[in-house]
Amino acid sequence: MKYKSFSQKKLQICAFFCNFAPDFGIFSPKFTNFMPNSFVYSNLYRWYESNRRILPWRETEDAYFIWLSEVILQQTRVAQGLDYYMRFVARWPRVEDLAAADEAEVLREWQGLGYYSRARNLHKAAQMIVANGWAPFPTRFEDIRSLPGIGDYTAGAISSFAYNQPYPAMDGNVYRVVARLLDIDEPFDTTAGKKLFHQQIETLLDHAHPRLFNSAIMEFGALHCTPSLGDNCLTCPLQSVCLGYAHGTAELLPVRKPRPKIRERWFTYHIYLQQGQTCVNGQPSEIYTLIRKRENPKDIWYHLYEFPCEESNSEEAFEFTHVLSHQKLHARYIIHKVQKMPEIPGTMLIHWEDLNEYALSRLTLRVLDKLCTILPR
Repeated sequence: MKYKSFSQKKLQICAFFCNFAPDFGIFSPKFTNFMPNSFVYSNLYRWYESNRRILPWRETEDAYFIWLSEVILQQTRVAQGLDYYMRFVARWPRVEDLAAADEAEVLREWQGLGYYSRARNLHKAAQMIVANGWAPFPTRFEDIRSLPGIGDYTAGAISSFAYNQPYPAMDGNVYRVVARLLDIDEPFDTTAGKKLFHQQIETLLDHAHPRLFNSAIMEFGALHCTPSLGDNCLTCPLQSVCLGYAHGTAELLPVRKPRPKIRERWFTYHIYLQQGQTCVNGQPSEIYTLIRKRENPKDIWYHLYEFPCEESNSEEAFEFTHVLSHQKLHARYIIHKVQKMPEIPGTMLIHWEDLNEYALSRLTLRVLDKLCTILPR
């Protein structure tokens, strides 16, 4: 049967225990791992061989390239991250090249991906690798784990994909697959939940072929055992050993802890345009504008550039809405054509055509695209 909630499931299982008292391990992976791993491996690998996507970071064992892909694909879909990966590899083909770059260059190349702390940590980690003499890339899990921006998942992914070391790679797709396979209703994003999931994946991991196992289970979660299941359970190669399917709870899994309340903010941006004095065919050939660099490390878009901005508590209807993970931004842009630029602390005067040289927030890029008919080209 299918359950509408975990409370209903627990009541039903409790009644089942009272009447029949079956093997407790079947219903609680916290105590017993009953699953035949060989069955999982053979069916999962067969599915992977037929359905895997050909992706550049899968066709290499270069730890530096794999690291780039893992950082770029955090919070990012493959379709979006692929172009960024190719640009990073082309521009900085070695970790030494990335370490020698300016942070502003890295942020500019990252522009549009969001979660910019990933780019800053990427740059810091490259410098740390070079400074410690670990280039082209560290080989020990502990050294990889010590790099800025790298947690257990990323360290495990690099260790297994690059060096075939027996470490699990627990991304969101893997959490979802494991939660459904073992019918785990513990929130996976809590300390207790992460500990439980890691215990289970360590038991499930194919220690003889960790690279293959991690690749296959991640791809399986990305393409088949997706958040919206539809009819995928009916054609699932792991259906016969999936407790989520057996108990009718697969679509309820995985469970997250309650999300924090979304914070709403209202921004008014000012786009100042000043025509230069140099003329070509009687027309001003240069246009200047003002931008500023965001300097608060605890706020959004740290070290990115934007037009001068005022934040208020207004709840008026603003033209642009931009949603981040825990914030909903409302923004409006006012265009000022001036003869002389105002003196605004923290701003800098630049040529309009040089905007592309600065790392801008995704919201600013959206605005420039929307206002392209009335702004300079």
